[in-house]
Amino acid sequence: MTSIGIIIGSTRPHRNGPQVARWVHDQASHRDDATFELIDLVDHPLPHLDEPFPPMFGPSANQHTRDWAARIAPFDGFVIVTPEYNGGMPGVLKNAIDHACAEWTNKAVGFVSYGVSGGARAVAQLRTVCGTLGMADVSRPVELSLFTDFENNTTFVPGDRSAVALTAMLDQVVAWSTALAPLREGGLVGAEAARA
Repeated sequence: MTSIGIIIGSTRPHRNGPQVARWVHDQASHRDDATFELIDLVDHPLPHLDEPFPPMFGPSANQHTRDWAARIAPFDGFVIVTPEYNGGMPGVLKNAIDHACAEWTNKAVGFVSYGVSGGARAVAQLRTVCGTLGMADVSRPVELSLFTDFENNTTFVPGDRSAVALTAMLDQVVAWSTALAPLREGGLVGAEAARA
């Protein structure tokens, strides 16, 4: 069965990400077309990118990078839950993405963002980064406003509109992840493609 990782893209103390990610996971768990699992970057502390060579050139000499790559490799697709910090994605999320290459390639990705403007600028950055890694980013993000989807900017209270948007995004992520399976199984991806 298709397996989707839900990445919590912030490690800031008192962050809103876990509330949002649990909501995504709770809604997704009612589906019968995929399995879903939370991946919290707090559980995978990575130094600022310290690889001597780009990850596209093969396995890392660093155990922390190999552990992170092994954590994300089994998934067929991802949902990234991200805040918007100063008009972009959190640095910790970009750093985690940069620590891998082949493990992202030919997988679908959807976005759930939150912030003063719904996190749209963070998603715009993520689309560029994920596309460069050969990921298929789906067209329907879920954008949550700190003003309308949170009480006192801290307690997440999703509305019906957000639930509808989440269902549409998950439909696309699961369908695209399934459709991309032949490329993951038989094609040259990531490091292998770079060396070919």
